[in-house]
Amino acid sequence: MADVHNKDQRRKNMRAIKSADTSIEVRVRKMLWHAGYRYRLNVKSLPGTPDIYLPKYRAAIQINGCLWHGHNCPQFVLPKTRTEFWKNKISSNVQRDLRNIRESKQQNVRVLLIWECAIRGNGRLEPDYLLKLISRWLPTDDSLSVIDKQGIRSTSLKDLKAQFHEALNQT
Repeated sequence: MADVHNKDQRRKNMRAIKSADTSIEVRVRKMLWHAGYRYRLNVKSLPGTPDIYLPKYRAAIQINGCLWHGHNCPQFVLPKTRTEFWKNKISSNVQRDLRNIRESKQQNVRVLLIWECAIRGNGRLEPDYLLKLISRWLPTDDSLSVIDKQGIRSTSLKDLKAQFHEALNQT
């Protein structure tokens, strides 16, 4: 199917996509703040400049868009035009994510990865339930956990890499 926008309109739309302070990040931040958690935003001294960092727990929360970071869920659909470009773009995002998680673990910073599908779209988690999952994870020793629309699970870097690979190879 051809793009419904002309080249200039598509360029304008793509430039409007933000890398920080996205609507899903703001939702999670408001949830945490109202629950009494205090955090820092986009700490540049940490690998990957995490969206939210809770110093008390030495925990970074990264909120990823399913398309941009290659999540294996219904919200991830590889664009039909310029497919190779998008595959390479998303693959490089994934490699950077994995490297940042690895470096965070080396600095004894725990990482919670929250996928967009858990916050927005069909099958999303209720805000109270999402907050409960985050609150349960924070005091634990889990170095890497993931929240998606199925809930929360502790994972390894190897398993996370396999999930990314599966998503990118479904085309």
